[in-house]
Amino acid sequence: MLEVVDAADVAAFAAALRRTLDGGPAMLPLPADPAESARAVAALRPDEPELPGTLVVATSGSTGAPKGVRLPAAAIAASAAATQARLGGPGSWHLALPAHYVAGAMVVARALLAGSGPVPWPGDLAGLAVRPGRNYLSLVPTQARRALGDPALLARLAEFDAVLLGGAAAAPELLAGLREAGVAVITTYGMSETCGGCVYDGVPLDGVDVRLGEAGRIELAGPMIFAGYRLRPDLTDQVLAGDRFRTSDRGVFEDGRLRVRGRVDEVIISGGVNVDLAEVQRAVEGIGVSGVVVGVPDPEWGTRVALATTSPLDLTELRDRLSGILSAAALPRALARVAEVPLLASGKPDRQKLINEWDEIEEERR
Repeated sequence: MLEVVDAADVAAFAAALRRTLDGGPAMLPLPADPAESARAVAALRPDEPELPGTLVVATSGSTGAPKGVRLPAAAIAASAAATQARLGGPGSWHLALPAHYVAGAMVVARALLAGSGPVPWPGDLAGLAVRPGRNYLSLVPTQARRALGDPALLARLAEFDAVLLGGAAAAPELLAGLREAGVAVITTYGMSETCGGCVYDGVPLDGVDVRLGEAGRIELAGPMIFAGYRLRPDLTDQVLAGDRFRTSDRGVFEDGRLRVRGRVDEVIISGGVNVDLAEVQRAVEGIGVSGVVVGVPDPEWGTRVALATTSPLDLTELRDRLSGILSAAALPRALARVAEVPLLASGKPDRQKLINEWDEIEEERR
């Protein structure tokens, strides 16, 4: 069985996780949102048996039923120890992420395994302040981007010994802005199945093995790998062979560092030509335009490249600025201006929502 825990109650969550890490009951942290919580319970069935000492993290499940990622206590401990070694020793871990996601749960785990407890803060980082000694913080790019517009908050971020940035790709200008402000930002790559970040600034943590498979698919192995999806051996068999996990991401090694190039499913076919949406996204960000690139169904092209943006530019200007950077097939053929990009609870852009609503929000098409 799973002990169901309200992840919004940080003290209760930390106490339950401590029991689990000590070999006690398996646990399932649930979000405050009733609908999201109900979906997780329905999919993961807490009354079914589960091994003691297991943390089950529900994935966001934006396009289907959530999956339950089973993280044994040994994997969590290995990940926390490797992070502590990379960052230079124990310190105060500050929690500004939802604890039902792996990034937040691992902040709590690192704090517990360092012999303390997490220091909770609201997601907007209001009142953020360091403690005596070393201090660590995990953020998603959305939080960091908002901090760029707040000099006082940036100054407080610069007081941390390390600010881990993960959960989504961070734009080069975001990283540059943080580093110019003196923030010791470290980009992390990982997912729920790897106890969160296991590659820091392109370099694997100790004990982590990174390989590139067919078409550059990233494969990860090491003591931090999950034990499978709860109640879904079929899905587990598709991605897990021993302790080697086949991700859905593509990557390359550049100067000895792993560079994530996007998801395998981000390569679409438009007019018979393969288009890498991740490459288009990087090009859009490279010309200073904010927004999200998606592929939407098109009766002529099969799939057309589209951009939902908060910028005022029109489609012609966008294509003109990107010509010479992207191939003709990769140039956006549709544009929608939005007041803000919809986000998942994890802080990542909700691409599926944009695709579902595209016919209603599209303003220009070519």
